[in-house]
Amino acid sequence: MIESSELRHLRRCVELAARALEVGDEPFGSVLVSGDGTVLAEDHNRVASGDRTRHPEFALARWSAEHLTPGERAAATVYTSGEHCPMCAAAHAWVGLGRIVYAASSAQLAGWLGELGVPAPPVRTLPVGEIAPGVTVEGPVPELAEEVRELHRRFHTSV
Repeated sequence: MIESSELRHLRRCVELAARALEVGDEPFGSVLVSGDGTVLAEDHNRVASGDRTRHPEFALARWSAEHLTPGERAAATVYTSGEHCPMCAAAHAWVGLGRIVYAASSAQLAGWLGELGVPAPPVRTLPVGEIAPGVTVEGPVPELAEEVRELHRRFHTSV
């Protein structure tokens, strides 16, 4: 269950997604929080560089593998504006990170992009649980999902 105190981390994710949009990138943002609630790292999408693997969730998984013990990774939570894609879900599971809390689901995003006429991505959209069944996943968070939707609308109607 998502605690009200956790909403600040999700709000930060939405702020990071907005920052990505400001610099011409797809609006995704993520925050890695330790088991004791300390923000350890954060990032936003960087795929505009041409490297489509530069998702913030993937970057945080790599960062955690380099800087945290297995126990610290397992106790950590990744907060994110959008549910992990299959690549990021796999990276999350492979490094042994703990829960994922997202503002908007992959299914929501796929529906929004379909409404905007955006072509389907080259990788199938799947829920995290189908890629990493051992990871605890919580979301979407309705009070933030509409903000995320608007960021994606702005990105895809300006391209």
